Amino acid sequence: MLTEDLRALQLLSRVPYGRVATSMRAMPFVTPARHVVVTDGSVLLRMHAGHGYHRACGGGVVAYGADNYGSEDAEQWSVQFTGTAELVEPTAEELELFGSGPYQVDGQPFEPVYMRLVPQFVSVHTLDYCRERRSQYVA
Repeated sequence: MLTEDLRALQLLSRVPYGRVATSMRAMPFVTPARHVVVTDGSVLLRMHAGHGYHRACGGGVVAYGADNYGSEDAEQWSVQFTGTAELVEPTAEELELFGSGPYQVDGQPFEPVYMRLVPQFVSVHTLDYCRERRSQYVA
């Protein structure tokens, strides 16, 4: 695995949520997802099945991104990658990595669905601010 890919996975493991993007009925959409990085270098996503977004993602190429924007870290970063999403049933060990899910999503009981992504094209972007200057932009 390339150094950039390893760095991206390391950063991704620091935050629990990101956004998955693809298209559904020829229209683009972005939706939040919980993620965990697993030892084989893939990323597991947990989404709410009630929206049906997983049907658009499963078997297709998706983009996934996460960042630490809004944190107090001096270095702000963003990770993006693309890969093919495969609908999966995680192992018991993988399920433990996710922890508990929300009770509801948009007023509906949370129904989890899982996808595995193997990052194909990876990018990491960083923004370095000194703490004083950064405070000008953080509300």
